Amino acid sequence: MKKRWIILGITVLTILGLGIKFYMDEEKLNEEMRKVVYSEETKQVFEKRLTNLDAKAFTKAGIIQSYEINKESIERSPMGGINVTLIINKDLEWYITYTLGKYNGKLDGGGASISKELTKKLNLKGS
Repeated sequence: MKKRWIILGITVLTILGLGIKFYMDEEKLNEEMRKVVYSEETKQVFEKRLTNLDAKAFTKAGIIQSYEINKESIERSPMGGINVTLIINKDLEWYITYTLGKYNGKLDGGGASISKELTKKLNLKGS
């Protein structure tokens, strides 16, 4: 009987230990993703991509005046890289979701998904 309790105790402690390890590994990965998303290199990628969509971005004549990173949107992409959504001009209906990744050793905002409302405003194809 005593042996059974010892085995049960060891099993519970092992499961608990593995759970804590997986949680800590996930938190470390999330912190690393946040560091990448908020880095100066990523800021340059975002601003380049946004000025490609709107040549007058960040000027009085441009449609895109500002952007902010949606913290809750930062997640690992199933295809590799990091998915992140930018809110444009503080309007929740104007957003762009990028998949950040390393391509040929450089950080780039590979795929992008632009909200229908922003697509219309920018007069992009598909509106």
